[in-house]
Amino acid sequence: MATWRTIEGARTQPRADACVVTIGRFDGVHRGHQALLERARRAAPELPLVAVTFDPHPVAVFAPDRVPAALTSPERRVELLHHPGHGVDGLDVRGADEVRVLAFDHAMAAWTPREFVERVVLDDLRARHVVVGENFTFGARAAGTTDTLRELGAELGFATHVLGLAGDDAAWSSTRVRSLVAEARLAEAEAVLGRPHEVEGIVVHGDHRGRDLGFPTANVPVDESRAVPPDGVYAGWLVADQRYPAAVSIGTNPTFDGTERRVESYVLDHGHDLDLYGHRVRVELVERLRSMTAYAGVDALVAQMHHDVDAARHVLVAHDAATQRGDSSS
Repeated sequence: MATWRTIEGARTQPRADACVVTIGRFDGVHRGHQALLERARRAAPELPLVAVTFDPHPVAVFAPDRVPAALTSPERRVELLHHPGHGVDGLDVRGADEVRVLAFDHAMAAWTPREFVERVVLDDLRARHVVVGENFTFGARAAGTTDTLRELGAELGFATHVLGLAGDDAAWSSTRVRSLVAEARLAEAEAVLGRPHEVEGIVVHGDHRGRDLGFPTANVPVDESRAVPPDGVYAGWLVADQRYPAAVSIGTNPTFDGTERRVESYVLDHGHDLDLYGHRVRVELVERLRSMTAYAGVDALVAQMHHDVDAARHVLVAHDAATQRGDSSS
Protein backbone atom coordinates (compact mmCIF):
# COMPACT_ATOMS: atom_id res chain seq x y z
CA MET A 1 0.00 0.00 0.00
CA ALA A 2 1.09 3.59 -0.56
CA THR A 3 2.04 5.86 2.32
CA TRP A 4 -0.14 8.95 2.37
CA ARG A 5 0.69 12.08 4.31
CA THR A 6 -2.07 13.47 6.52
CA ILE A 7 -2.73 17.08 5.56
CA GLU A 8 -5.92 19.02 6.15
CA GLY A 9 -8.18 18.52 3.16
CA ALA A 10 -6.33 15.41 1.91
CA ARG A 11 -7.56 11.81 2.13
CA THR A 12 -5.41 8.87 3.23
CA GLN A 13 -7.65 5.79 3.14
CA PRO A 14 -7.82 3.36 0.18
CA ARG A 15 -10.81 3.83 -2.10
CA ALA A 16 -13.57 1.25 -2.45
CA ASP A 17 -14.84 2.30 -5.87
CA ALA A 18 -13.56 3.46 -9.26
CA CYS A 19 -12.32 6.96 -10.02
CA VAL A 20 -10.35 9.17 -12.40
CA VAL A 21 -6.82 9.96 -11.21
CA THR A 22 -4.54 12.82 -12.21
CA ILE A 23 -0.98 12.88 -10.90
CA GLY A 24 1.59 15.65 -10.59
CA ARG A 25 3.57 17.94 -8.31
CA PHE A 26 0.96 20.68 -8.91
CA ASP A 27 3.13 23.37 -7.27
CA GLY A 28 1.20 26.63 -7.59
CA VAL A 29 -1.79 24.90 -9.23
CA HIS A 30 -1.25 27.21 -12.19
CA ARG A 31 -3.29 27.40 -15.39
CA GLY A 32 -1.51 24.38 -16.87
CA HIS A 33 -2.52 22.34 -13.84
CA GLN A 34 -6.04 23.72 -14.10
CA ALA A 35 -6.19 22.57 -17.72
CA LEU A 36 -5.16 19.10 -16.55
CA LEU A 37 -7.94 19.06 -13.95
CA GLU A 38 -10.46 20.11 -16.61
CA ARG A 39 -9.27 17.35 -18.97
CA ALA A 40 -9.38 14.77 -16.17
CA ARG A 41 -12.94 15.79 -15.33
CA ARG A 42 -13.97 15.14 -18.94
CA ALA A 43 -12.39 11.67 -19.03
CA ALA A 44 -15.34 10.18 -17.13
CA PRO A 45 -17.66 12.85 -15.69
CA GLU A 46 -19.68 10.25 -13.79
CA LEU A 47 -16.65 9.20 -11.68
CA PRO A 48 -14.99 11.03 -8.77
CA LEU A 49 -11.79 12.90 -9.65
CA VAL A 50 -8.75 12.24 -7.42
CA ALA A 51 -5.63 14.42 -7.63
CA VAL A 52 -2.38 12.85 -6.42
CA THR A 53 0.57 15.02 -5.43
CA PHE A 54 3.81 14.56 -3.49
CA ASP A 55 5.41 15.98 -0.35
CA PRO A 56 8.24 16.59 0.11
CA HIS A 57 9.45 17.45 -3.39
CA PRO A 58 11.16 14.33 -4.81
CA VAL A 59 14.37 16.34 -5.29
CA ALA A 60 14.52 16.82 -1.51
CA VAL A 61 15.18 13.11 -1.07
CA PHE A 62 18.28 13.06 -3.29
CA ALA A 63 19.60 16.63 -3.42
CA PRO A 64 18.17 18.80 -0.63
CA ASP A 65 20.35 21.74 -1.72
CA ARG A 66 18.70 21.76 -5.15
CA VAL A 67 15.03 21.80 -4.12
CA PRO A 68 13.24 24.56 -6.09
CA ALA A 69 11.53 27.30 -4.11
CA ALA A 70 7.93 26.29 -3.48
CA LEU A 71 5.11 28.42 -4.87
CA THR A 72 2.63 27.06 -2.33
CA SER A 73 2.67 25.18 0.95
CA PRO A 74 1.36 21.59 0.86
CA GLU A 75 -1.80 22.74 2.69
CA ARG A 76 -2.45 25.56 0.20
CA ARG A 77 -1.78 23.20 -2.71
CA VAL A 78 -4.44 20.83 -1.40
CA GLU A 79 -6.87 23.71 -1.02
CA LEU A 80 -6.22 24.93 -4.57
CA LEU A 81 -6.58 21.45 -6.05
CA HIS A 82 -10.05 21.33 -4.50
CA HIS A 83 -10.88 24.92 -5.54
CA PRO A 84 -8.52 26.07 -8.32
CA GLY A 85 -10.46 29.17 -9.39
CA HIS A 86 -10.73 30.30 -13.00
CA GLY A 87 -9.55 28.07 -15.79
CA VAL A 88 -8.13 28.64 -19.24
CA ASP A 89 -11.42 29.96 -20.58
CA GLY A 90 -12.03 32.26 -17.60
CA LEU A 91 -14.74 30.05 -16.12
CA ASP A 92 -14.54 28.43 -12.71
CA VAL A 93 -12.71 25.09 -12.76
CA ARG A 94 -14.35 22.28 -10.85
CA GLY A 95 -11.48 20.95 -8.76
CA ALA A 96 -10.69 17.47 -7.53
CA ASP A 97 -13.23 15.64 -5.41
CA GLU A 98 -10.37 14.13 -3.40
CA VAL A 99 -6.71 15.07 -2.98
CA ARG A 100 -4.07 12.54 -1.93
CA VAL A 101 -0.57 13.56 -0.81
CA LEU A 102 2.08 10.86 -1.18
CA ALA A 103 4.77 10.99 1.51
CA PHE A 104 7.74 10.70 -0.83
CA ASP A 105 10.84 9.02 0.65
CA HIS A 106 13.78 6.83 -0.37
CA ALA A 107 11.66 3.67 -0.23
CA MET A 108 9.06 5.10 -2.58
CA ALA A 109 11.78 6.50 -4.84
CA ALA A 110 13.02 2.92 -5.36
CA TRP A 111 9.69 1.63 -6.65
CA THR A 112 9.68 0.51 -10.25
CA PRO A 113 7.11 2.12 -12.54
CA ARG A 114 5.01 -1.03 -12.25
CA GLU A 115 5.17 -0.94 -8.45
CA PHE A 116 4.04 2.69 -8.43
CA VAL A 117 1.08 1.91 -10.67
CA GLU A 118 0.07 -1.23 -8.81
CA ARG A 119 0.37 0.28 -5.32
CA VAL A 120 -0.98 3.77 -5.91
CA VAL A 121 -3.10 3.76 -9.05
CA LEU A 122 -4.71 0.35 -8.64
CA ASP A 123 -4.51 -0.98 -5.06
CA ASP A 124 -5.19 2.31 -3.27
CA LEU A 125 -7.21 4.29 -5.80
CA ARG A 126 -8.85 1.74 -8.12
CA ALA A 127 -8.38 4.11 -11.03
CA ARG A 128 -10.29 3.51 -14.22
CA HIS A 129 -8.73 6.50 -16.01
CA VAL A 130 -5.36 8.19 -15.41
CA VAL A 131 -4.72 11.70 -16.78
CA VAL A 132 -1.21 13.20 -16.85
CA GLY A 133 0.81 15.84 -18.65
CA GLU A 134 3.12 14.88 -21.50
CA ASN A 135 6.23 15.46 -19.34
CA PHE A 136 5.06 13.09 -16.58
CA THR A 137 7.63 10.55 -15.34
CA PHE A 138 7.43 8.09 -12.45
CA GLY A 139 9.18 5.21 -10.75
CA ALA A 140 12.84 4.70 -9.84
CA ARG A 141 15.16 7.08 -11.71
CA ALA A 142 12.07 8.49 -13.45
CA ALA A 143 12.20 5.44 -15.73
CA GLY A 144 8.44 5.45 -16.32
CA THR A 145 7.16 7.69 -19.14
CA THR A 146 3.73 8.32 -20.58
CA ASP A 147 4.38 5.44 -22.98
CA THR A 148 5.09 3.20 -19.98
CA LEU A 149 1.85 4.35 -18.38
CA ARG A 150 -0.12 3.58 -21.53
CA GLU A 151 1.40 0.10 -21.72
CA LEU A 152 0.66 -0.64 -18.07
CA GLY A 153 -2.86 0.72 -18.45
CA ALA A 154 -3.57 -1.53 -21.43
CA GLU A 155 -2.29 -4.52 -19.46
CA LEU A 156 -3.84 -3.73 -16.06
CA GLY A 157 -7.18 -2.31 -17.12
CA PHE A 158 -7.19 1.51 -17.00
CA ALA A 159 -7.23 4.12 -19.75
CA THR A 160 -4.36 6.60 -20.01
CA HIS A 161 -4.91 10.16 -21.21
CA VAL A 162 -1.90 12.39 -21.92
CA LEU A 163 -2.36 16.15 -22.18
CA GLY A 164 0.05 18.36 -24.10
CA LEU A 165 1.52 21.26 -22.14
CA ALA A 166 -0.89 24.20 -22.13
CA GLY A 167 0.36 27.75 -22.40
CA ASP A 168 0.49 31.02 -24.31
CA ASP A 169 3.75 31.99 -26.02
CA ALA A 170 5.43 29.42 -23.74
CA ALA A 171 4.22 26.55 -21.58
CA TRP A 172 2.58 27.41 -18.27
CA SER A 173 4.89 25.87 -15.69
CA SER A 174 5.96 26.21 -12.07
CA THR A 175 9.53 26.88 -13.24
CA ARG A 176 8.32 29.79 -15.35
CA VAL A 177 6.41 31.26 -12.39
CA ARG A 178 9.47 30.98 -10.12
CA SER A 179 11.59 32.82 -12.66
CA LEU A 180 9.03 35.60 -13.04
CA VAL A 181 8.60 35.99 -9.28
CA ALA A 182 12.38 36.17 -8.79
CA GLU A 183 12.41 39.13 -11.18
CA ALA A 184 9.32 40.75 -9.59
CA ARG A 185 7.44 40.37 -12.90
CA LEU A 186 4.24 39.76 -10.98
CA ALA A 187 1.69 40.60 -13.68
CA GLU A 188 3.28 37.95 -15.91
CA ALA A 189 3.36 35.47 -13.03
CA GLU A 190 -0.32 36.16 -12.40
CA ALA A 191 -1.10 35.46 -16.07
CA VAL A 192 0.42 31.98 -15.66
CA LEU A 193 -1.10 31.27 -12.25
CA GLY A 194 -4.54 32.68 -13.01
CA ARG A 195 -4.35 34.66 -9.73
CA PRO A 196 -1.74 36.81 -7.95
CA HIS A 197 1.34 35.09 -6.60
CA GLU A 198 1.10 34.78 -2.84
CA VAL A 199 3.18 34.20 0.27
CA GLU A 200 1.72 32.95 3.51
CA GLY A 201 2.60 32.51 7.13
CA ILE A 202 1.73 33.19 10.76
CA VAL A 203 1.55 36.85 11.82
CA VAL A 204 4.16 37.55 14.50
CA HIS A 205 5.03 40.51 16.68
CA GLY A 206 7.58 42.78 15.06
CA ASP A 207 9.32 45.88 16.39
CA HIS A 208 5.97 47.73 16.68
CA ARG A 209 7.74 50.60 14.95
CA GLY A 210 5.11 50.81 12.21
CA ARG A 211 2.34 51.50 14.72
CA ASP A 212 4.40 54.34 16.21
CA LEU A 213 4.83 55.79 12.70
CA GLY A 214 1.10 55.53 11.94
CA PHE A 215 1.43 52.46 9.70
CA PRO A 216 0.82 49.31 11.77
CA THR A 217 1.67 46.17 9.84
CA ALA A 218 0.94 42.46 9.93
CA ASN A 219 4.38 40.87 9.92
CA VAL A 220 5.14 37.44 8.47
CA PRO A 221 8.75 36.11 8.58
CA VAL A 222 10.05 35.18 5.14
CA ASP A 223 10.27 31.42 4.61
CA GLU A 224 13.40 30.98 2.48
CA SER A 225 12.07 27.69 1.10
CA ARG A 226 9.27 29.63 -0.62
CA ALA A 227 9.32 31.73 -3.78
CA VAL A 228 9.41 35.30 -2.48
CA PRO A 229 10.07 38.27 -4.81
CA PRO A 230 13.00 40.66 -4.31
CA ASP A 231 13.03 43.19 -1.49
CA GLY A 232 10.89 46.22 -2.16
CA VAL A 233 7.46 47.74 -1.65
CA TYR A 234 4.47 46.14 -3.33
CA ALA A 235 0.76 46.65 -3.86
CA GLY A 236 -1.16 43.59 -2.75
CA TRP A 237 -3.93 42.02 -0.74
CA LEU A 238 -3.84 40.62 2.78
CA VAL A 239 -6.20 37.64 3.06
CA ALA A 240 -7.33 36.77 6.58
CA ASP A 241 -11.00 36.67 7.57
CA GLN A 242 -11.53 38.71 4.41
CA ARG A 243 -9.43 40.23 1.63
CA TYR A 244 -7.91 43.62 2.49
CA PRO A 245 -6.04 46.00 0.16
CA ALA A 246 -2.51 46.54 1.42
CA ALA A 247 0.85 48.19 0.87
CA VAL A 248 3.43 45.46 1.43
CA SER A 249 7.09 45.80 2.35
CA ILE A 250 9.43 42.87 1.76
CA GLY A 251 12.87 43.20 3.28
CA THR A 252 14.86 43.91 6.42
CA ASN A 253 13.90 47.53 7.25
CA PRO A 254 17.23 49.06 6.18
CA THR A 255 16.38 52.51 7.58
CA PHE A 256 16.54 50.95 11.06
CA ASP A 257 19.41 48.51 10.30
CA GLY A 258 17.11 45.50 10.45
CA THR A 259 18.44 42.00 9.86
CA GLU A 260 15.36 39.74 9.68
CA ARG A 261 13.67 39.55 6.32
CA ARG A 262 9.89 39.98 6.66
CA VAL A 263 6.74 40.50 4.67
CA GLU A 264 5.04 43.49 6.35
CA SER A 265 1.52 44.39 5.20
CA TYR A 266 -0.14 47.70 6.01
CA VAL A 267 -3.87 47.32 5.41
CA LEU A 268 -5.27 50.42 3.75
CA ASP A 269 -7.88 52.19 5.89
CA HIS A 270 -8.09 49.31 8.39
CA GLY A 271 -4.56 49.02 9.73
CA HIS A 272 -5.44 50.19 13.24
CA ASP A 273 -8.52 47.95 13.55
CA LEU A 274 -6.98 44.52 12.94
CA ASP A 275 -5.45 42.13 15.45
CA LEU A 276 -4.01 39.24 13.44
CA TYR A 277 -1.25 38.03 15.78
CA GLY A 278 -1.01 34.25 15.67
CA HIS A 279 -3.28 33.97 12.62
CA ARG A 280 -2.22 32.41 9.32
CA VAL A 281 -2.61 34.89 6.48
CA ARG A 282 -1.92 35.02 2.76
CA VAL A 283 -0.40 38.03 1.05
CA GLU A 284 -1.27 38.30 -2.65
CA LEU A 285 1.33 40.38 -4.49
CA VAL A 286 0.14 42.41 -7.47
CA GLU A 287 2.86 44.89 -8.46
CA ARG A 288 6.24 46.11 -7.27
CA LEU A 289 6.08 49.83 -6.51
CA ARG A 290 9.75 50.50 -5.75
CA SER A 291 12.96 48.93 -4.50
CA MET A 292 13.94 48.91 -0.83
CA THR A 293 15.75 52.06 0.30
CA ALA A 294 17.41 53.21 3.52
CA TYR A 295 16.17 56.73 4.32
CA ALA A 296 18.14 59.40 6.15
CA GLY A 297 15.51 59.79 8.86
CA VAL A 298 12.01 59.00 10.08
CA ASP A 299 10.38 62.04 8.44
CA ALA A 300 11.63 61.08 5.00
CA LEU A 301 10.51 57.48 5.53
CA VAL A 302 7.02 58.49 6.67
CA ALA A 303 6.62 60.82 3.68
CA GLN A 304 7.58 57.97 1.35
CA MET A 305 5.18 55.60 3.10
CA HIS A 306 2.32 57.99 2.39
CA HIS A 307 3.34 57.95 -1.29
CA ASP A 308 3.50 54.15 -1.21
CA VAL A 309 -0.01 53.88 0.23
CA ASP A 310 -1.40 56.19 -2.46
CA ALA A 311 0.40 54.24 -5.18
CA ALA A 312 -0.81 50.90 -3.80
CA ARG A 313 -4.39 52.14 -3.69
CA HIS A 314 -4.20 53.27 -7.33
CA VAL A 315 -2.70 49.96 -8.49
CA LEU A 316 -5.24 47.84 -6.62
CA VAL A 317 -8.25 49.79 -7.89
CA ALA A 318 -6.99 49.30 -11.45
CA HIS A 319 -6.21 45.61 -10.77
CA ASP A 320 -9.69 45.01 -9.37
CA ALA A 321 -11.28 46.60 -12.40
CA ALA A 322 -9.11 44.53 -14.77
CA THR A 323 -9.95 41.33 -12.85
CA GLN A 324 -13.66 42.01 -13.11
CA ARG A 325 -13.25 42.51 -16.85
CA GLY A 326 -11.33 39.24 -17.06
CA ASP A 327 -8.07 40.90 -18.18
CA SER A 328 -5.78 39.37 -15.52
CA SER A 329 -5.74 35.89 -17.04
CA SER A 330 -5.58 36.91 -20.68
